[in-house]
Amino acid sequence: MTISIGRRAGALAVAALAAAAVAGCGSSDKSSTSSNVTASENSKVAAEVPAAIKKKGTLTVAADATYAPNEFIAPDGKTIVGMDADLGKALGQVMGLKLKFQNATFEGIIPGLAAHKFDLGMSSFTDTKEREKTVDFVTYFEAGTSFYTKAQGGTNVGSLADICGRKVAAEKGTTQADDVTAQNKKCKAQGKSPAALAVFPDQNGVNLALTSGRAQVAMADSPVAEYQVKQTGGQLKLVGSPISYGRAPYGIAVPKGSGLTKPVQDALKVLIDDGQYKKILTHWNIESGALTGSPQVNGATD
Repeated sequence: MTISIGRRAGALAVAALAAAAVAGCGSSDKSSTSSNVTASENSKVAAEVPAAIKKKGTLTVAADATYAPNEFIAPDGKTIVGMDADLGKALGQVMGLKLKFQNATFEGIIPGLAAHKFDLGMSSFTDTKEREKTVDFVTYFEAGTSFYTKAQGGTNVGSLADICGRKVAAEKGTTQADDVTAQNKKCKAQGKSPAALAVFPDQNGVNLALTSGRAQVAMADSPVAEYQVKQTGGQLKLVGSPISYGRAPYGIAVPKGSGLTKPVQDALKVLIDDGQYKKILTHWNIESGALTGSPQVNGATD
């Protein structure tokens, strides 16, 4: 398995108009605005922050901002907004730190953390055993994979077994792309044609492939797929179950040996206990993915 991630946001086929709609630009109400949740510094958690980091005062957080509603670019064309941005800001406040979000390519975030280019990665990372070899994770959300297609003239896919012989789009470096590659071996073993997998550098490319007819079905994490379908006004639809397979935790990626794992975990516990965590998820309509227990360090289920 490659160092990957499950996740991303979108665009629509009627080209520029659809791309703006799915990415969240130009959408109404709270679809592109911050939850405005604020948190207070917790002295116990702040005392856990390593002295060098406390002196620096600001953490650089990497996110691939193409994955609404989790992380995407606001209508101003530069500000990163979404669930991860709101949660990151609140975590920083609890730790007595400022968090600066930096847009980065998804597949470059984990290597960047290992090279100490970033302090944290908050980009809808699925916590996997493979990724835990490179970075540590603090779990904060649960999601699975959903399939989606055109509402008119789309295809019916209910599970990975159904993708054999179909044209599938996924983002490069994601668990979804890995899953299709693994399933293709099973397709061949069963005497079926493998799926024609097309990978793209971001989720916008995935969705444009779908809406332009170059792909029959696309894959994304469940909160993202649901959000995209709602944003397109009936042009896309989910197929199969809301979570077709692979329910697993998201994790905040932390460089090994940085000393940040415990303060991040404890800051998240504070936000869960005081209700701010739930407020953020509810603002982005993804509260169904809230943790049902305490955040874990390296809680991969695969």
